[in-house]
Amino acid sequence: MERVDVAIVGGGPAGMSAARAAAERDADALVIEKGVPRADRERTGPDSTDAAGMLDYWIDLMDYDPEEIPEDIILRELDGATFAGPSESVTLRDTGIGASYDGFGFTFHRARFDDWLREEAEAAGVSYEVGTSVTDVDSTFDAGSFTHTLTLADGEQLEADALVLADGPQRTVTIDALDQFMPADRSTASLLGPDKANHIAYQEHRRIPEELFDPELLKFWWGVIPGHTAYPWIFPNDGNVARVGLTMPIDMDIGTVQNRAEYALLEPDDEQIPPGRVYLERLLEQQYPGYDLEDFPIVEDRGKRGGTEAYPISSTRPIESPTQADIAVVGGAMGATSAFHEGGDHVAVRTGKIAGRLAATDDLGRYNREWERALGDEVLRNVTLAEMARDMGPSDWDETFDIVDRMLSVKGSRYRQALGAGFGGLSLLARYKWIRRGFSDGAYVQLHESEYVL
Repeated sequence: MERVDVAIVGGGPAGMSAARAAAERDADALVIEKGVPRADRERTGPDSTDAAGMLDYWIDLMDYDPEEIPEDIILRELDGATFAGPSESVTLRDTGIGASYDGFGFTFHRARFDDWLREEAEAAGVSYEVGTSVTDVDSTFDAGSFTHTLTLADGEQLEADALVLADGPQRTVTIDALDQFMPADRSTASLLGPDKANHIAYQEHRRIPEELFDPELLKFWWGVIPGHTAYPWIFPNDGNVARVGLTMPIDMDIGTVQNRAEYALLEPDDEQIPPGRVYLERLLEQQYPGYDLEDFPIVEDRGKRGGTEAYPISSTRPIESPTQADIAVVGGAMGATSAFHEGGDHVAVRTGKIAGRLAATDDLGRYNREWERALGDEVLRNVTLAEMARDMGPSDWDETFDIVDRMLSVKGSRYRQALGAGFGGLSLLARYKWIRRGFSDGAYVQLHESEYVL
């Protein structure tokens, strides 16, 4: 039976970053990726994608220098982002967080990004097994340490001293692998199960009429479709092609929607939540009156298939890993990415780097502390904003964007800006701080390492 120092399940940004970090420290690292064919990739690779936008400070969180990012990955430099409610909007020209990247951010080609990470990992000596999946993980304790036996779809088995779970928000391997260490009255699926914990995203690559195309702004619409952290977007790419997409909860019942008449993209005769395709058609029709859908043709040679793609996004709070068993869960699998801001490649890369480095140096016990120190502020910010959005309806979004727009017109500290926006600004800032305080000191973690049974 083959044995490796570190086995990594999943070849997306988290998995490849973990593998490279391990191999650079002379560990024998193997990545197992089931792989899928894609229209925008010349070879088989991971089935991971998102709206593929990168903010300025995210590059620092990935622990990369901006100069390291290959130019052919970047599709469009960004100057800001517009957030619109049913009738109010606000445009941000600065993330408000110090960064080494000179600009607001950029949109990028996700498949090329994945392939770049793979090339860097293979150059470091990583072994990459693509085209098969892991069907079982059996972790056994003997002579003072754990050994992980992985069974592949073809029946082959391999052993690893350390295991990095990087199988994304679907968690097809992570859930069963962690259940070995869960108390009898709890299951990993109850926290991370795809039917409970995920949003679904859908996007189309469409060519935008030149006179409508805004090449420097991300655009988001909130309060136009129902659901916690549910919103459509337009991301400008190269040429005048844009990714027009949305994220929304899985299996939402339209009967539970309150004040449904207030949602611009719902119609009175809808008997169920519309599919993403229908939502996007309505968005284009409403935002660009006088144009037909034929004026926004789908670019069929892009994306996963026929110019479209659908994928799950984590909408959970993160979990810690059972590092005493030499297991680290990274990226989307650990729930540290966010449906609130649509994606989390930066979190995936950084958690992967940390896990790979520590696995290679037999120091994986530090993983939970290190990722929380490196990314805790980012996760805390995201879970706080997501909680603030939980019960907001269309009118609440309009009020919020109006307040934020007035705050941004005032120069100075956040408190000074809030004061300048009057009672609404002070109330909004106070609510953010109150909710954030409730998640501080690690309270945003929904499963702590101490809760595993080892």
